[in-house]
Amino acid sequence: MAYIGKSPQLGVRSRFYFTATGGETSLSGASDSGATLLFTDGNYVDVSLNGVALVAGTDYNTSTANTIGGLVALSASDIVEVIVYDVFSIADSLTSGGTINGGLTVSGTAALNEVTFNKAVQGSTQTASVTGATTLDFDTYQNFILTLTGNTTLSNPTTEAVGQSGFIAITQTAGYTLSLDTDYETAGAAGITLSASGTDLVPYLVIATDRILLGAPQLAFA
Repeated sequence: MAYIGKSPQLGVRSRFYFTATGGETSLSGASDSGATLLFTDGNYVDVSLNGVALVAGTDYNTSTANTIGGLVALSASDIVEVIVYDVFSIADSLTSGGTINGGLTVSGTAALNEVTFNKAVQGSTQTASVTGATTLDFDTYQNFILTLTGNTTLSNPTTEAVGQSGFIAITQTAGYTLSLDTDYETAGAAGITLSASGTDLVPYLVIATDRILLGAPQLAFA
């Protein structure tokens, strides 16, 4: 909904003065101060001549963009005052405390000092069938549910973020192997050995842009 009023960040009223040289029936462009007359809606414009308010549609019109037209020919030194009110919308915002009702979408990075979630929070999870060289998208997903359809290698990603953590769930039925590129590290460089059939769960933690630590897999969930 639009409002007219004061805003602590934005001026919503502009005042323009025009001093006539004589004979003008319309005013536009630069005012006495050099500011250019601009408005988006003639309903939000007030016009006065030598301090007397003019009647919209009778004494003047705004039919032409950014122009006060239809004036009786002005006399030299007449002063016309035009007041333009900007229309703005009030967005949902919080400066200190408060509640946002409904969904909230943040595009980009949000810096939050403290957050309390009153309901469960789900990380974005990818579910996919994979084989061969596979690059996980850590920018889009936090968790991964993978079904192996052949021997698979987790290739080095470029999208991981330090501090990111989650899980990789791996399901297969044919004894396929899972190999790791150099960014993936395991305790003692032991690698990952999967169960021949079932679902295995591998936790991970990113500690550097090229270091993804994998926990010991929990094997053969069934």
